[in-house]
Amino acid sequence: MAGSSSREASRVYFWDLRSSGRAPQSVRLRRLLKASNVAAHLETGDLVAVKVHFGEAGSTGFVQPLAIKPVVDFLRKSGARPFLTDTNTLYAGERGEAASHAKLAAAHGFDPNVLGAPVIIADGLKGGNQISVAASGTGRHFEHCYLAGDILEADLLLTVSHFKGHELAGFGGALKNLGMGCASRQGKMQQHCGLGPLVVAKRCQGCGRCVEVCSSGALTLDTSGCISIERDLCVGCAACIQACRQNALQVDWKTDLRDFLERMTEYAAVTVRCFSRPVLHLSFVRNVSPDCDCVGFTDAPICPDIGVLGSYDPVALDQACLDLVNSAPVLNPRRLPQGLAPGEDKFKALFPGTQGQLALHYAEDIGLGQRRYELVPVA
Repeated sequence: MAGSSSREASRVYFWDLRSSGRAPQSVRLRRLLKASNVAAHLETGDLVAVKVHFGEAGSTGFVQPLAIKPVVDFLRKSGARPFLTDTNTLYAGERGEAASHAKLAAAHGFDPNVLGAPVIIADGLKGGNQISVAASGTGRHFEHCYLAGDILEADLLLTVSHFKGHELAGFGGALKNLGMGCASRQGKMQQHCGLGPLVVAKRCQGCGRCVEVCSSGALTLDTSGCISIERDLCVGCAACIQACRQNALQVDWKTDLRDFLERMTEYAAVTVRCFSRPVLHLSFVRNVSPDCDCVGFTDAPICPDIGVLGSYDPVALDQACLDLVNSAPVLNPRRLPQGLAPGEDKFKALFPGTQGQLALHYAEDIGLGQRRYELVPVA
């Protein structure tokens, strides 16, 4: 149990993936949900946003639909009306707008007729369905955060995360699913690089589509017909990135890692505080791939499958997942350095420049949760 605190450790429920004919996966997951007492926080007719990741085209490591079905069934039997949701990506691609995003979700098996819950892309067709939420007092970066409208319109939020590596965050789990995953495109832009896209002038064909969608008037075509940006006017909505079909406007991924992790963590904290009832977080520590599910492939896992964990404290949950992964035997020696022993930080070995632990410390500092936890086995 990492961290130290005078208060009682956060409870993290843990199923180690053991099952049997009498107690298959669906029964084990139901037992974990019962142990968490999530039904006590549900009211009949509640619209519950189940925040998942539908996977980028080509990836296979995301939490599979049939693994999520027992969660949906439990919510429905408790009287709730769950829906599966994610937000559009900041970058242009198959998850960059809701039509293609929902189609990709269907192609990956997220069928409402099978799962019993519809797919709703929470920030709308082009990422403009957002709510500005006051963030003052949460941390040092934002006065307002921009979150997906349909997530905040839900009565309750439940997150389902795939614990894996990430080239910027070090690892991705509950905090990243909350912070980046529940933000609108403008919110994602705030977290990654603040205001303004990167202009690649040689790609611009002067079509003017980006100018048409720029509500702040920050974009114009210069005398040569090339795009120009006045950064003082830019509000960072990122609508231009999606509108440009020549990829002349791009996300500037170069950012200070400490600032990025702090901004993402503040978004996670603001998201949780938007709900009056406790938010349960589930993390599947299975197929722990080196890379995020946003990349177009899934490499071999870096450790054996470990289990499914759940907690109302996303900080404790991520810390527990990280500890279990780091304690596990090493797999995928082509990605991990030789001689890496159980207990050493696998994600730091994968991405030496990252500072994954920083997000956990900062989350604790701003009161989102604590790193001290009690692992509660669920048989």
